[in-house]
Amino acid sequence: MPDEQLWTVVARVESLRSGAYPTSITAREHTIVADEPSWNGGGDTAPAPYELLLAALAACTSITMRMYAARKGWPLEQVSVGAAYQRRDGDERIRRTIELTGPLDDDQRARLVEIAGRTPVTRTLERAVPIETRLAPTAPSRPA
Repeated sequence: MPDEQLWTVVARVESLRSGAYPTSITAREHTIVADEPSWNGGGDTAPAPYELLLAALAACTSITMRMYAARKGWPLEQVSVGAAYQRRDGDERIRRTIELTGPLDDDQRARLVEIAGRTPVTRTLERAVPIETRLAPTAPSRPA
């Protein structure tokens, strides 16, 4: 794992020229696409940003729990995580549901739920990390 003091994660996003909102996302050597659903003016060609946020939380939860169980030698066979974002009357929350498969005892299951509350993405979302925004120098227009 990188040194905590120096750890930086970079994702680059560029709008695609086709459709209303499809956006190419690059992180390291991996590329995925985001879009908005048709009801929000998008082409519904890929997950929406909130869906990607929830997927990041669910993936981090599953991976962290599996890593912890493996280090302990526990018989965790599979982790399934669902996440839903809800907003009502100004109140926002994410509901996460975890399904553990394997012959775990009650103490192991309880400990894994505790671990779910301490994943890196969970902690980032819960502490509401400040976001600094700056405008890059103007780039020349690309030919159509």
